[in-house]
Amino acid sequence: MEEFQQQQQQPLLMRNRRWSSFYRDFYNLWGGQHQRVSGNGNGEEVSIWLDSSSGSGFKSRRSFRSGYFGASIKLQRGYTAGVITAFYLSNSEAHPGFHDEVDMEFLGTTPGKPYTLQTNVYVRGSGDGGPGRVVVGREVKFHLDWFDPTADFHHYAILWTPTQIIFYVDDVPIRRYPRRRSNKLLFPERAMWVYGSIWDASSWATDDGRYKADYRYSPFVAHFAGFQLRAPPPCHSLLTPQQKAAMRWVQRNHMVYNYCFDPKRNHALTPECSSSSHHHAHDLVPVSTVAAVPGKE
Repeated sequence: MEEFQQQQQQPLLMRNRRWSSFYRDFYNLWGGQHQRVSGNGNGEEVSIWLDSSSGSGFKSRRSFRSGYFGASIKLQRGYTAGVITAFYLSNSEAHPGFHDEVDMEFLGTTPGKPYTLQTNVYVRGSGDGGPGRVVVGREVKFHLDWFDPTADFHHYAILWTPTQIIFYVDDVPIRRYPRRRSNKLLFPERAMWVYGSIWDASSWATDDGRYKADYRYSPFVAHFAGFQLRAPPPCHSLLTPQQKAAMRWVQRNHMVYNYCFDPKRNHALTPECSSSSHHHAHDLVPVSTVAAVPGKE
């Protein structure tokens, strides 16, 4: 816990006070009647919601080949099983059936249980499936139980550079996905857009689909603010020792799933998980450490 607290006390170098404007940088993609923007100029708050008729989503007006992409998000309290709130990068519309995607997905839950944050990377159609094609995700999941994501806004971000992808929660790195020189097909290189959405994923989102969305508790509302869309800061190409220590703390105490350690997965499809490379390449703690944490599912 000490290393995590030390990292939180570091200056917020990844973020700055130059917020992106929702009206300037985004537009509604679907479910326009389920989206509300409040405030003027910089600092708008965007609310999107899901009910039995529709969810909602928005998209950046321009694409990016690298950058720092962040948003402050406040999730709904109570029964949210089956509901996914997402902030992610994708080029699915430009490359249908063969797209790249980098996800931060908040998996709904039942009262008394924490939200799960699922991070994921799809490369060149690995997430598209189809006849004769296997979906290959690179999921790493965390319980958001070291703070309450429903009580206030917290900042979530993706740093995408030519050499790595880093996922952040409140400026603390929680996962690093590096580019492997030996196989460029494992790392997204094509331009992607920034998206936010809320939708019904009852078939798998909560306890592998055991709990479904219950629209008696709708509307399910997610609030977004403090958008950041900008070039990656050159000073953050490498994690500091303090950041690495904070990331290890989060992984040891709150990581509940890592695709590299899943014995049910065909790891011939995920060569980055080979025993000779994945610990160093991903800065992930061993699965035995994760499994030893009480209460992990």
